[in-house]
Amino acid sequence: MTQLRRSPAVLTALLSLSLLTVAHAQGKEGQLSIMQSEPPRSMDPADQTATFTGNVLAPVYEGLTRFNKALEIEPLLATKWSVNKAGTEWTFTLRSGVQFQDGTPFNAAAVVASFGRQLDEKRGLAASGRFRTVIDKVTAINPTTVRFTLKKPYPAFPSLMSGNAAFIVSPAADKKGTLGRQPVGTGPYSFVEWKSGEYVLEKANPKYWGKQPGIPSLKWTWTSEPSVMNLAIQSGQADLVNPLPPIFTQVLKNNPKVTLLQGKGASVFWLSLNVKLKPLNDVRVRQALNYATDQKALVATLLRGYGEPANSPLAPADFGYDPAAPGYPYDVAKAKKLLSDAGYPNGVTVSVASQEPDSSIVQALQGMWAKAGITLKIMQMESGVWSEAAFGTPEQKAKAGINSSFASWSAGTLDADGQLSPLYATSSASPAGANLGFYSNPKLDALLTQGSAETDTAKRKTIYAQAQRIISQDAAHVLLYYPSDIAAVRSTVKGVWIFPGGGIRLEDTTMGK
Repeated sequence: MTQLRRSPAVLTALLSLSLLTVAHAQGKEGQLSIMQSEPPRSMDPADQTATFTGNVLAPVYEGLTRFNKALEIEPLLATKWSVNKAGTEWTFTLRSGVQFQDGTPFNAAAVVASFGRQLDEKRGLAASGRFRTVIDKVTAINPTTVRFTLKKPYPAFPSLMSGNAAFIVSPAADKKGTLGRQPVGTGPYSFVEWKSGEYVLEKANPKYWGKQPGIPSLKWTWTSEPSVMNLAIQSGQADLVNPLPPIFTQVLKNNPKVTLLQGKGASVFWLSLNVKLKPLNDVRVRQALNYATDQKALVATLLRGYGEPANSPLAPADFGYDPAAPGYPYDVAKAKKLLSDAGYPNGVTVSVASQEPDSSIVQALQGMWAKAGITLKIMQMESGVWSEAAFGTPEQKAKAGINSSFASWSAGTLDADGQLSPLYATSSASPAGANLGFYSNPKLDALLTQGSAETDTAKRKTIYAQAQRIISQDAAHVLLYYPSDIAAVRSTVKGVWIFPGGGIRLEDTTMGK
C-alpha cells in the first residue's frame, strides 16, 4: 500500500502557519500584519543595508527628504534646501515643532549628531561608508538650519538624504547605546517590541508632527518559506506579504480577497566573483560563468516572467541605466572555449555562499553551469552566518574557500553612484563595503569619482555608460536579472505602494473590514 507523505517543506509551512494563526488571533483589532521574507538585522538604520529591515524601520524613522509616489524628491524633516554654485554646500531648513518619540527635540543639533556618528569611522556602522565618501562636515547654523559641506560636488545629494541610512535618530537614544534593539525616530509609529524570531510591533505615535496614520498598529513577521507566505495571505493570517514569490501570482490573481501590487524593480540580482581566488582571478573564467548563465530561462522559470534579464549592473529604474549595454548572451560553447583558453579544458569548480531563501536560484545555476563543465558547490548559510562570510576579508574567504556570494542590491537613491560605487569601487572592498569580490579597476574608479561629482546630466550619463561597459567586460559579477517588485495585500487594505527595489510605503495606508 502506497502512503502519501507530506514533504518537510509543506510540514514546515503548516506548522509556521498554525503558529502565525495563534499570533494573529492574539493581535489587536486595527492591526496591519505584514509578513516579509527575512527578519530585521538591526533597529539602527545606520547599521544595516537590507531593504526588508528598512521597511520595518521606515514607519518609526524619517529623513530630511523622501521620494513621493511619482519618484520625485520632496521635503520631509527638511522644508527646503539650497546649494552653493560650487555644489559643495547644501543648506537645509528644518521643520519646527518636531520631537523624537522619546521626547527629545528634533533640531539642527540632532541632525549634526545623527550624521556625526556616521562620519566617525570608529563607530563602524554598516551603512556609513557612503556618507564618509561624500560628506566632509555637518554644521548647525541655528536651531532650524543645518549645512552639509561635501568633499566634492554631489548632485544626487537630496536623493542620498532620502535613504534609510540617512534616517535621523534620537541623540539621547544613541547615547544610551540601545538603538540596535530599540529604534527612536520622529516617524508616525513608535516602537513597542522586537521579539527575536517572532515579530516586531509598532503603534501609532500620538505626538507625530504630521497626519496621524490610518492604522493603529503594525505587526511585522517573517518567514523564509514561500508556501507560508502564500497560505498566510490567502487565509487572512497576514494582511500584506512582501516580496510575493512569483510562483503564487497566478493563484492569487484569481482570489477576489487578495490584490497583487507590482512595482518597477530597482534591484539587481547577481553573484559577486572573488577575483583574489583561483580560478576566478582569470577574467576569462569570470566571463565563461556569464556566458553559461541562461538569464531568460531564470526569468521565465523562477520569476514567472515578472522581471527582465540583466544587461547592466544598473537597474532600469536607476539614473544612468544604459539599455544598450551589451551584457552576455547565453552561449555554452563560448563558455567552454573561454575555460579551455584559461587552462581549464576539463572545467572548473567554484563555490557560492547563499542564504536559504535563495536556494532555488543557485540550484538553477548549478544545473545550467554543469553544461559548460562548471561545477557549482553551494554553501547554504543562515542569514547572520552568510553576512559574516559574504563581508569577509580576502584572507577569510580564501580560508573558507568562498569563490562567490549570491546577493542583490538596490541603492534606494535611484542614482547610478549609489548603485555602482558600493559594489565596484576599489575603496568599497569587503569588509568596508559591498564589493564582495574585491574587484578593482583604476579606470573605473576614476569614472565613478568623475560621475558622482558631475553636475551636467548628459555628461553624467556618458560617464556611466562607459562605466557599465567596463564592469561588464571585466565580469566582476555574474549578472542575473531585474525582478519586478511584487507584493500581495488583502483587498481590504488600501493605499500601499512599492518603492522601486522592494520598499513598502505605508504612509497613506488604511484598512477596512
